Amino acid sequence: EMDDEDCERRRMECLDEMSNLEKQFTDLKDQLYKERLSQVDAKLQEVIAGKAPEYLEPLAALQENMQIRTKVAGIYRELCLESVKNKYECEIQASRQHCESEKLLLYDTVQSELEEKIRRLEEDRHSIDITSELWNDELQSRKKRKDPFSPDKKKPVFSLTIPRPYIVYMLQDLDILEDWTTIRKAMATLGPHRVKPEPPVKLEKHLHSARSEEGRLYYDGEWYGRGQTICIDKKDECPTSAIITTINHDEVWFKRPDGSKSKLYISQLQKGKYSIKHNHN
Repeated sequence: EMDDEDCERRRMECLDEMSNLEKQFTDLKDQLYKERLSQVDAKLQEVIAGKAPEYLEPLAALQENMQIRTKVAGIYRELCLESVKNKYECEIQASRQHCESEKLLLYDTVQSELEEKIRRLEEDRHSIDITSELWNDELQSRKKRKDPFSPDKKKPVFSLTIPRPYIVYMLQDLDILEDWTTIRKAMATLGPHRVKPEPPVKLEKHLHSARSEEGRLYYDGEWYGRGQTICIDKKDECPTSAIITTINHDEVWFKRPDGSKSKLYISQLQKGKYSIKHNHN
């Protein structure tokens, strides 16, 4: 049993001991804070200097990842450049082949027109009753016109195979020849007492039925569309296979197996110069 004095003394001792413990705890806490703060500062200095393992390991991983991605990007860049270069070369080759195809088509068209003109000129020349001197004079006059330094002399007046009196023409020889050709043709159509009616002009007949409707081609009872494989046949040439790429109002574009592009006019299909059919191979 303890009296009041002993209890008070004991309480004071406990309070003193608690104060000492609290002071020690506070001192230890401050000391721990300072130690941790110094450790953090030291680690920060190592990171700033680039020596901390916690910084070097992620940095090495990032650098390795950067090198891999840079290498992949370089390879992708080279592949893109090669693809663009190949596409450019393909476009150049296709343009050249298209130009050559257009040149051949234009050559055929011009050749046909010139042959028709030559045929008509031959018919006109054989239907005119004019002496060869007239043609020689015409050739000589053309040669003289080519020489810019030759004096301008009047052409001799010639007489056609008609009775006198002579008719003096103030025209060029070529104009006279054209007029005389027209007169001879008109005289050939005259009868003994009346003028024969001129024969009706024969319209050019289409051997085949061909037309385009809404982006499709109708040819000899069959329809053709874009992307279909056809066989193109031309007289005196081997048939070729092609794929239809575009169908316009008056022309059909197609692509050959070698990649070249060309076109056919619908009028050529109608005239039978070209013929097409489905290729089921």
